Formats: sequence, structure tokens, C-alpha cells
Amino acid sequence: MAVAVERADNFSFSLFPNENFLDLRLYQYGWEQCEPLHSFGPFVRNHYLFHYVIAGKGVLHSTDGRGVTRSYHPGPGEGFLICPGQVNTYAADQADPWRYVWLEFDGLRAAEYLESAGLGLSQPLYRPDTPAGGEAVRDEMLYIAGHPDLAPLHLIGHLCLFVDGLVESSSTRKKAMAGQLQDFYMQEAVAYMEHNYQRELTVAEIADACRLNRSYFSKLFRENMGCPPQEFLIRLRLSKAAELMRTTTGTIGEIAQRCGYPDPLHFSHAFKKRYGMPPRQWRRQYRGAALPGGPEGPEPR
Repeated sequence: MAVAVERADNFSFSLFPNENFLDLRLYQYGWEQCEPLHSFGPFVRNHYLFHYVIAGKGVLHSTDGRGVTRSYHPGPGEGFLICPGQVNTYAADQADPWRYVWLEFDGLRAAEYLESAGLGLSQPLYRPDTPAGGEAVRDEMLYIAGHPDLAPLHLIGHLCLFVDGLVESSSTRKKAMAGQLQDFYMQEAVAYMEHNYQRELTVAEIADACRLNRSYFSKLFRENMGCPPQEFLIRLRLSKAAELMRTTTGTIGEIAQRCGYPDPLHFSHAFKKRYGMPPRQWRRQYRGAALPGGPEGPEPR
């Protein structure tokens, strides 16, 4: 049976026995309700470590495949993967610290399965394509964490169900049919931009997130989306900014920062070029109104 190391009202931690399972193997597992700003790291794991966020918020800082440190903010119903050899630090939010369940695992086929789910060094965030899919992953993890005294083979069976659920529910999973591959890459690129447009973002990073060569990615994006990826990112940022100006009381400078423009003057220039008028004038005209043509408002002149 597994060895329960420690339990308390706000966490549980267990070690798995040294059993000879090759394809997939558990090492340790548990759950925790973190204290505000509780952090772990910087640290390097020898095996895969996956957290599923049940409630609350936090931040993950981890190196990508090029050794660049990136930050991610998984929320409830999402998860994050830490790979072997990857430098990482993660910390709970101060106001709303997260509660998560976690599994440390490995095996001869672990990398293959995670690659099928589209998860790895450059894409550590797990987002389920449906709430039910995410809940199934969560429930398998909680089952393992809540039953440390069951037979190792029984728990390995639930580890297999967890990995299967992870692959099947992951929004970044690889598609099997070649005819759908281009659509899949475009969906991945757009989703990545939507989740990261608030910060500095390069075409090379987006291509890397889609696991494509930069030149091929740019060509594929233009052919499928009708514009270069950088132009699409600009439109996305300005669309988000227009919606914030219409529906919130934040200053132009604050909204510019939130939408990936640290320089307000650069933002004003880009906004006027896109919408034909400066941000303040646009806001006076359209604030609180239902905009023609959707949240972006009028097309550029």
C-alpha cells in the first residue's frame, strides 16, 4: 500500500511505494489549501508534476524549451504541468489563494501521452475543452489523493484514467486527422493570443506555442486568417481596449497597459489608425452604447 506521509485539515501528502510499473508510475500526490502568497521554488523536478486548480488563483513561473522564464496564471478548472529538469516557482494569490490537487508521475510513455495532450515545456497550461472533461480529470486526481491506502495496482489504474482524461479533454491536444490540422493550429494560435495579449508577445513565441517553425507559421496564419499574426494581435488588443473603454471607468493609460501597450502614446497612435479617431474621442462617442458591427465599433476609415 501507499505510504501516507502527512495529513492535516488543509493538506494531504502521500508517497507511492517503489513498485515496478514502467509505462506510468506514481511518485507522490496530495492536495492543499494554500495560505496567501504561499510559494514553492525555484525548484527542479525529476519527474512530471501536474496541479489541477480547484479554487482560487496563483501564478506559475517556469522556463520554456529555450530556457526563457514565462509566467502563467491558471485559475479554477485549469491546471499546470511542470516537466523534469524545468526550473519553476509557483505561488498562491494574496487575496484568493488557490486550492489544488497534484500528482507527481513518470514512466516510459508519460512524455508521449503528455505530448498527445499538447502539454510540455512551452505549453504548461491545461485548459479543458469542456467543463465536464476538466471535472473528470479533477475527480481522478482527488480519488488518488484521497485513497493512499489502496493497492498500488488500483491506484495505477486510476492514474491511467487520469492521463486518458487529460489527453481527451485538453484544449491543446493534437488532432489525429491531417485535414483538420491547419484549423487546429489556427485555433491554438488565436487562443494563445487571447490568453497572452496583455503582455509583450512575439510571433516567434506564438509559433513556438503551436510547435511550428516561425516562417511556416506566419505563412499558414496569413493564408488562413487573411492577415499576418502581428496584425491580428494588434486588432485583438485594440478590440479589447475598445470594449474596456466602452464598459469600464479605467483611464486610457490603464486600459492601454491592460491591453499590452505600456506606452500610451503608442496606443493612441495605433488606436487612431485602426478606428479613425483618438481613444478619448472614441470613448465619448461610444461609451455605454451598443456598437455597430460588434464590440469593436466602426471599421477603420
